[in-house]
Amino acid sequence: MTQPTMIRRARGHRPRLLDAFCRQGGAGKGYDDAGFDVTGIDIDPQPLYPYRFIQGDAVAFIREHGAEFDFIHTSPPCQLDSDCQRLHGNTHPDLIDPTRTALETTGRPWVIENVRGALPKLRQPVMLCGPMFSLETYRHRHFEPGGSFTLEQLPHPAHMAPQAKMGRPVPPGHYGQYVGNFSGVPLARRVMGVPWMTREGIRECIPPAYTEWIGRAFLATAPVPELGAAA
Repeated sequence: MTQPTMIRRARGHRPRLLDAFCRQGGAGKGYDDAGFDVTGIDIDPQPLYPYRFIQGDAVAFIREHGAEFDFIHTSPPCQLDSDCQRLHGNTHPDLIDPTRTALETTGRPWVIENVRGALPKLRQPVMLCGPMFSLETYRHRHFEPGGSFTLEQLPHPAHMAPQAKMGRPVPPGHYGQYVGNFSGVPLARRVMGVPWMTREGIRECIPPAYTEWIGRAFLATAPVPELGAAA
């Protein structure tokens, strides 16, 4: 059963964005910056999520209510396909296919985001990296567009700056690896553009610059008279 918790009002006639598997809201922040009215859903409580929040099963909610939104962003848990989790032998559910199946019932445009290890499961994804947006981190994330929505692959700048060793402070001129029990939360907040997040949120978040670009790409091609209309 889902339990909506309203923490801010919708603003005007902004198109509605569902941020599924939202965690602490990196993706949602980007879509808000692009001009969307954001609603997040996650199976776990997310007291730091900065927009309207619903606690519940994201796949079930997409099936039941996805058509009420103009665009749907999904970030199914990536632990199953992360190098770190495989190394430690941990097991996690595979939600990419169930998420796609639910999305395809909505008739709405959408993206599925995930890590490099999930590439065999994604269909014609584009890859985004920090330097594409002048961010001082190499956080590769892959986005599968669907529901009549497409994305063009941006040029991938060469990785010129050295990376700090995992878990170590970031020396001048280096890019940080903000994963695991990393050092330097204040710096990571600034680099990633997520000043409200904890270490837990940062190590698995999408930089808002990525989803702002995706959101603006959708708005540039969306049929404006239909935005905000229910299916």
